[in-house]
Amino acid sequence: MHLSTRPALRRAALTGAALLAVTAAAPQASAATGDRIPFGGGLSAVIRYTENGIPHILARDYAHLGFGTGWAQAADQVCVLADGFATVAGERSRWFGPEAAPDGSLSSATRNLPSDLYFKGVRESGAVDKLLAAPAPAGPGKDVKELMRGWAAGYNAWLAQNEIGDPACKGAGWVRPVTTTDVAARAFAVSVLGGQGRAVDAIAAAQPPAPAPAAPTTAPAPTTTDAPTTAPAPAVDPQAAAQAAREFFDTSRYDMGSNAVAFAGSTTAGGRGLLLGNPHYPWQGGRRFWQSQQTIPGELNVSGGSLIGAPVVGIGFNEKVAWSHTVATGTPVNLHQLTLDPADPTVYLVDGKPEAMTRRTVTVPVAGGEPVTRSQWWTRFGPVITGMGAGLPLPWTAQTAYALADPNAANLRGSDSALAMGKARSVAGIQEALARTQGLPWVNTVAADSAGGTLFTQTQVLPRITDELAARCSTPLGRATYPASGLAVLDGARGECALGADPDAVQPGVFGPGKAPTLRDAPYAENSNDSAWLANADRPLTGYERIWGNVGAPRSMRTRGAVEDVSAMAARGGLTVGDLQKQQFANRVPAGDLAAADAAAACAALPGGTATASDGSAVDVSAACPVLAGWDHSADGTSRGALLFDRFWRKLTASTAAKDLWLVPFSAADPVRTPRTLNRTAPGVGRALADTVAELRAAGIALDAPLGEHQFVVRGGQRLPVGGGTESLGVWNKIEAPWNAAAGGYPEIVHGSSHIQAVGWDGGRCPVARTLLTYSQSANPNSPFYADQTRLFSQERWVTSRFCERDILTSPRLKVVWPRERR
Repeated sequence: MHLSTRPALRRAALTGAALLAVTAAAPQASAATGDRIPFGGGLSAVIRYTENGIPHILARDYAHLGFGTGWAQAADQVCVLADGFATVAGERSRWFGPEAAPDGSLSSATRNLPSDLYFKGVRESGAVDKLLAAPAPAGPGKDVKELMRGWAAGYNAWLAQNEIGDPACKGAGWVRPVTTTDVAARAFAVSVLGGQGRAVDAIAAAQPPAPAPAAPTTAPAPTTTDAPTTAPAPAVDPQAAAQAAREFFDTSRYDMGSNAVAFAGSTTAGGRGLLLGNPHYPWQGGRRFWQSQQTIPGELNVSGGSLIGAPVVGIGFNEKVAWSHTVATGTPVNLHQLTLDPADPTVYLVDGKPEAMTRRTVTVPVAGGEPVTRSQWWTRFGPVITGMGAGLPLPWTAQTAYALADPNAANLRGSDSALAMGKARSVAGIQEALARTQGLPWVNTVAADSAGGTLFTQTQVLPRITDELAARCSTPLGRATYPASGLAVLDGARGECALGADPDAVQPGVFGPGKAPTLRDAPYAENSNDSAWLANADRPLTGYERIWGNVGAPRSMRTRGAVEDVSAMAARGGLTVGDLQKQQFANRVPAGDLAAADAAAACAALPGGTATASDGSAVDVSAACPVLAGWDHSADGTSRGALLFDRFWRKLTASTAAKDLWLVPFSAADPVRTPRTLNRTAPGVGRALADTVAELRAAGIALDAPLGEHQFVVRGGQRLPVGGGTESLGVWNKIEAPWNAAAGGYPEIVHGSSHIQAVGWDGGRCPVARTLLTYSQSANPNSPFYADQTRLFSQERWVTSRFCERDILTSPRLKVVWPRERR
């Protein structure tokens, strides 16, 4: 839903008032830019910076808004952005060497060479340009194209007019101007992150077996026209394949996740909605969030977080509605098992007719060596791949190959969805925006509005795999993987197994938005990366196809804790933004509530206080028992016992199956409270205690050390303690960090809480919003905005959002710049 256009006189007055206001800061602006004219010649924008380096970008149209956004992002993130553009151009091997690893932000490629082979192949195929040229709604709309064009111009203008101060890329040859296609290629990479992006190595590695000698070229006749015989696939262990697929698509294993909750007016102090968004994203690299406010007077006014390189606000709020996203359980791809021509393994059969694969030959320049040329093989379904993770190999034999179908490879509409949400005025408007644009590739949406409405919806781009189609067309491999994970493996030799189309879908082969699990106006709507089933535990969602997610299955510890927390909050009522802030930093450990007392009792019951470690040694664990018993079950930085339980729980759950861990098994009738009651006599309990105590003692870490002394980041030489906990502990404020005993424990955060927002309304013109970007705006260690919000996060403090003009212009840190193109 679009904002109603204000009368031209009103729009001119708003624009004039804003420009007059910023003119008052002209001495600052002219010192920074040497130009007092904000909109003269070429693209330009007005950028008002407030506390923590947050830019409020004012422009007269979408191209100019994109310009200001590209300029401001370059100022904060030029090196990370340039690194990503080298990725999507297929130039990493040229600059960094073929064997080095990318940062993982734009694909799962383990080395630069396969990354380059894939992305250069995509670029040379013209796929991105074709998507850009496709008319809306199948392709991006005019406004988004203008934003992309402007973003590229703003980034280039910043490069041309400024000296890079970030040591990560100062003077580097790989920092270069970009084009609209580069910006779109980055958006494409984000769109396919859950599909082709997770199979880059397997796409680059797929090569046909040597053809059989002297075989006939005529395709064998099928048994029947309607049901050709599928060639036998290599033997597959169904149980192993199901487990591998389950693990591959397990959202708890991703380096992205999130919590989000919307509360209805019936639960709040003022009868208006509330939203708490807590995305869990990488702290380093090209999937960092970046904060801004984007304003075109009379057209758009939205504040929030963007993934760097994107010209739009991805999660955020405006005067009337706020939204966030969580990574969804929908399986965004499927496989087609191909029956190959016996004479040529690059020819496959559909209804008995041969169809040649398309060969993409790609040449990649390599630093210090000769260029590398490789071939990739594509089918009507997508690229041939050799596996999905290490656990699910998909060998290409003389009889069989597997093609990956990723509908998001035809989806460049993500920015259209974000822009449409930014214009929405209610949760109904959010739902309509998603249904119209259909651009979200792998996330749910949770939203609240100023009228008290709430929304959860899993409107995402998914292959149109119905349970009926999977039952009718699955190969033996698919019959194992589909129930376990939603990964369908369809018989590619049968035309009747095509995915078909929904009448409300903007592209063929995907579900229309009418099939998406959706919950409107519940007292609360919450998601923590499990399926849609328990978005509200009192109003469970059911009846959707397996590919969207499961029903009646165990929930993650984080989901269980979140549902307990938010349902109690909704029942208590009278909620305010302050309650959202408290929930973010409550740092309750649900696993501790369930198991710490039993673990302490099991510890105290060990004969002689001794347990046997994994290496067979006897360890005195008696000192751990009172620490576990006295722990407050929180992951605050000051919590004593949190680190001990964390290390114990990781070891226990890694070595003990759930069926052996709990005395009360999971029940679909009581999914939040089960499983429960730790099995104190499980052999893993004593072993995990012994291994943990031995580990901490060897590292010189006291068993009752405060968590923040050993979970921290170092910024500017200062150690900043960090509260929060891991996925397995179930902490809302999720923090994941690699263990490094020699460096003191958890010395750097890899991913977790990122762009946090707590938003509500009090009846005034301005939303009531508190935000926090945990890793700060800039990746440049020389920037004043490199660690300022990280210090706030360490102290559990927030930023008060400045949304309305009066708040922006009264900021004591106001700085105004007027960037423009120099032609």
